[in-house]
Amino acid sequence: MKRELSVPGIAYGGDYNPEQWPEEVWAEDMRLMREAGVTMVSVGIFSWALLEPKEGAYDFSLLDRVLDLLHSHGIAADLATPTAAPPAWFFKAHPEALPVDKDGRGLSYGSRQTFCPSSPAYRQAALRMAGEIARRYAGHPAVAMWHVHNEYGCHNAECHCDESAAAFRRWLRRRYADDLGALNDAWGTRFWSQWYYDWDEILPPRPTGAVPNPTHQLDWRRFCSDELLSLYEAERAVLLKAAPDIPATTNFMAMYNFDALDYWRWAPKLDIVSNDHYLQSADPESQIDLALSGDLVRSLAGGPWLLMEHSTGAVNWQPVNRAKSPGELRRNALAHVARGADGIAYFQWRAARAGAEQWHSAMLPHAGTDSQIWRDVVRLGADLRALAEVRGSVGTAEVAIVWDWSSRWAMELPSQPSGELRFQDLVRAWYEPLWRAGVAVDFVRPDADLSAYRLVLAPSLYLVDDEGAANLTGFAERGGTLAVGFHSGAVDENCHVRLGGYPGAFREALGVRTDELFPLLPGESVGLSDGGTGTLWSERVRLTGAEPVTSYTSGPLRGVPAVTRNAHGTGVAWYLATLPDPQTLAALVDRIRAEAGVEPVRGTPEGVEAVLRRGPEADYLFLINHTDRPAHVAVAADATELLTGRPVPGAVSVAAGETAVVREPRRVAGWEDIS
Repeated sequence: MKRELSVPGIAYGGDYNPEQWPEEVWAEDMRLMREAGVTMVSVGIFSWALLEPKEGAYDFSLLDRVLDLLHSHGIAADLATPTAAPPAWFFKAHPEALPVDKDGRGLSYGSRQTFCPSSPAYRQAALRMAGEIARRYAGHPAVAMWHVHNEYGCHNAECHCDESAAAFRRWLRRRYADDLGALNDAWGTRFWSQWYYDWDEILPPRPTGAVPNPTHQLDWRRFCSDELLSLYEAERAVLLKAAPDIPATTNFMAMYNFDALDYWRWAPKLDIVSNDHYLQSADPESQIDLALSGDLVRSLAGGPWLLMEHSTGAVNWQPVNRAKSPGELRRNALAHVARGADGIAYFQWRAARAGAEQWHSAMLPHAGTDSQIWRDVVRLGADLRALAEVRGSVGTAEVAIVWDWSSRWAMELPSQPSGELRFQDLVRAWYEPLWRAGVAVDFVRPDADLSAYRLVLAPSLYLVDDEGAANLTGFAERGGTLAVGFHSGAVDENCHVRLGGYPGAFREALGVRTDELFPLLPGESVGLSDGGTGTLWSERVRLTGAEPVTSYTSGPLRGVPAVTRNAHGTGVAWYLATLPDPQTLAALVDRIRAEAGVEPVRGTPEGVEAVLRRGPEADYLFLINHTDRPAHVAVAADATELLTGRPVPGAVSVAAGETAVVREPRRVAGWEDIS
């Protein structure tokens, strides 16, 4: 049973760390939270050392006062188990719980998440603390949700100590039904004399003299994700026992720089899926990564979700940490709402004076209320109140992109045909034209139900099992349109190459066969017959039923097909054997989705993002203007712009850098841009 958040409307707030400030500041915090429209804050995330000053001795007096204060001001608490940062006394008592990196170097305490996920001592202490929190606050009227741990795997996704090695072996015995021969077969250990005769011979993938076994490394990544998940589930069980009606979450990090956890496995375990997302300062169009992340998290959640952390301005952990441009704070937050977020929160409420994150922006910055950030925070609070009715509405998409963490991990292992391939980059390359066109996108597992979609894209699916491959090709056979990117279908779930020619599992459905790969060097490109260029990859494709769409015009494969189209069953399967330049890829993606009958959410001028959420009685059209000029978009004759409350019959104007949210009482199709 999924438990729902009781906070009404679009929840608004951030991480609140009152323990960092004198108690006389708290009253000002409450007053300013009310002014900003804050309705929920996360508390206690890094408070273990204060709550348990020594083992078994607890002091909840500060947290008692904070929760009482929040409740008296009508602000809900997302109460954390503070288990992401064990105190120094714990490590003095249990030095064996400290993590060991892959080079065998033991790490010290002195920051956060410096524990081994497989440590029995850590698990025991964490569950004890979670139990104390649960029993004390299960009935507190301020507590609306449990915040379990914080950003699992952010700094300790892997530990290579002996305890972790033992846990890895236990995981492997379960995976392979205690059959060591099955493991040897799956890992291909006849290669390089790696055959194992005893489970105790198996270690984590530590540094060796040559390239390590790819299946060994892949199973290790799977184990590390599952091991952290087991910690979440154990804490969640303790909380559930004490408070069966309070929902629980933990904050994912579905963004460009984190790939440690298989969130398809995690998401069903959460009552409410939540995510942290931060912009990349070096990315000139970071709003695209934001949109991709939002679509991915909505897909993981199967509906609305919560944004647990993002920034009002600069972060503190990138090489250069830029402030957000005028209007960007608001555009970012409302873009998350557009893509399904029913809550918007920041790290953090009040900018810290000391500590590792003292230069990280906050809702209340170092400059105080006489600042642009504060004025934007207050304005956003009013916006979210105006959007209360949007809560619970869902997205609608006819396009799905296949996303798989095992495939991502496997493709980025060493000794590939090209070390230049990056899963996230390839997916974004295909996603970007759809984003620019205003086409709604879901993300799916390879084995997902695809019946709701007209078009399924697999930009990078190097690893796929038989079930997933049959599901995707069957989608095309039953009338759908499938498009597959190069180096997909190449290996099975054990990283074993599918023999008989590439692209392996998809060869028959695509109507092509490749006998040799010709990856391109960094900076190298090949000409394409449609006038574009291809980068990263090329391969010698032979047609076995498909028709050529584009061919190489330069390089050793001149005249060989680079893009193909094949009738498969009652549907169509496309293959891209290179990465076309952005303009060429956009034209190709537009052609494929138009042929599949997929239309944009709404016609908009270039640079205006259009996203739709659908409620039981109305559609909510989000229009986010990323340009420096006003835009005009056609809407329903009886539409209302929710942020202003004004009727906008027939058309809405969106100022440069601004956002409009239009309520349409019924779905209107076929509108054209009237700018």
